[in-house]
Amino acid sequence: MTTLAGSFATNQDLDADLLRQAFGFFPSGVVAVAAEIDGRPIGLAASSFTSVSIDPPLVSVNIAVSSKTWPDLKRAPHLGVTILADHHASVCRQLAGPVETRFAGVAHSVTDDGALLLDDGLARFDCTVYREVEAGDHVLVLLELHAVDHVEQGAALAPLVFHRSGFSRLRRG
Repeated sequence: MTTLAGSFATNQDLDADLLRQAFGFFPSGVVAVAAEIDGRPIGLAASSFTSVSIDPPLVSVNIAVSSKTWPDLKRAPHLGVTILADHHASVCRQLAGPVETRFAGVAHSVTDDGALLLDDGLARFDCTVYREVEAGDHVLVLLELHAVDHVEQGAALAPLVFHRSGFSRLRRG
């Protein structure tokens, strides 16, 4: 085992580029967070989704404080969260693009409560905002789940993975 005590400087000046590079080593899945608001689809992609609790059923996403989409999304009565599959890289890029074209050509459904869900996601959740926690340059959003569906266990689909500023696929076996 190598010890870092002598060469691992504490109280470093942690610049944003250094942090992004270090954080990028941890792969994460990607989700679409979306709703229909005032008759139009609104949404974004997030790579910070995680399960939080079974009782009550909670998940979380982190949204940049600078997001121009989140203020609209959070006023929706329900939000849809869709776990993206590995074939969704272009959809993910589209969800980061111009607001008016984010859902152009993307098959989706809207619940009676306005949660927007991608039709071919791996898992889909109908949620409401449970709590927002200010966290530096992001907002940690806890979402309470009200409904869930997912693809069958044996399906040959894999999640979209964000790793080192790009998309990857999981290798099975």
